[in-house]
Amino acid sequence: MIGRTLYGVGQTARAAWYGGQYILANRLAPPMYDAPPARPGSLPSWGVVRADLFRLFRRDWENVRAGYYPAPADLFPPPGRALAKALDFLRDLPAVNLRRRLKVNSEVFDAETRGRYPRYYLQNFHYQSDGWLSDESAARYDHQVEVLFTGGADAMRRQALVPIGDWLRANGADGRRHLDVACGTARFLYDLKRAHPRLAVAGLDLSAAYLKRARRTLRRYPEVALTQGLAERLPVADGGLDLITSVYLFHELPRKVRRQVAAEMARALAPGGRLVIVDSIQRGDHAPYDDLLDRFPIAFHEPYYKDYVRDDLEAAFTDLGLAHVGTQRVFFSRVMTFDKPRP
Repeated sequence: MIGRTLYGVGQTARAAWYGGQYILANRLAPPMYDAPPARPGSLPSWGVVRADLFRLFRRDWENVRAGYYPAPADLFPPPGRALAKALDFLRDLPAVNLRRRLKVNSEVFDAETRGRYPRYYLQNFHYQSDGWLSDESAARYDHQVEVLFTGGADAMRRQALVPIGDWLRANGADGRRHLDVACGTARFLYDLKRAHPRLAVAGLDLSAAYLKRARRTLRRYPEVALTQGLAERLPVADGGLDLITSVYLFHELPRKVRRQVAAEMARALAPGGRLVIVDSIQRGDHAPYDDLLDRFPIAFHEPYYKDYVRDDLEAAFTDLGLAHVGTQRVFFSRVMTFDKPRP
């Protein structure tokens, strides 16, 4: 068990490492001529964002102290591996910036992929190379997201472990069935399994490449089931799951598909079960960030984001019969918790 001081040193170094790469990437990015002009004082300063990041880290540490989950396993990653990840990110950056400048965002929509995946999925989200479809993209993804959030991505994901932990303390883990929808490279699944080794956890994702990377992430836990499939058609019987989680999925879905996925989650959740969603904050969640939310989809190609930040997700799930337990903002994310009432 690491102490608070060691945790603080590790997270401070993490923020500096990824924050420095964010500043460099931002300086190398092409100008956003089509972005709405920023009103004076409408965008938060770097100091304001960093202070908010460290509030997230303090919250993360308090959760560790409270026993919700162990301290991060990669608090002090091997320097050689960290450097290799950074160099790979920077080598790919010119290609990303070229797509950003030319507004090229559908390179992965071609004769080979057409019909195999939904059209909304076949895009270069974030202008990244290969979309979600290659081993290289899967290997690079977690580093890209940490740069985007200046080292706070994993800590934001871990906040879902608090409502999950509360539910498991009340209901027990033995015999409980869980599914992480759009599990990606399984960073969240890994932390969930570390925190609750007796819970039967599983992941679903549409990308074979990301599932391959997920299996590598979960090599300590070969019992975790990983399935390739659509979030809008969950391969689960009605009421077949006690716990459902989803991290950073909904902002990359068109509204119609968002509603389909929500309905599938409500269908698959057992009475008395819990659904926890971590995703981007929305307009009104934190006023100092509101104008940033309108600029983000222009810089990073998120075609459904403008609609997402104005979508009443709490109402969408309560309309399906789920009870809204609460929504909390954590840095640039929101954690939404819903329970399915018992008959």
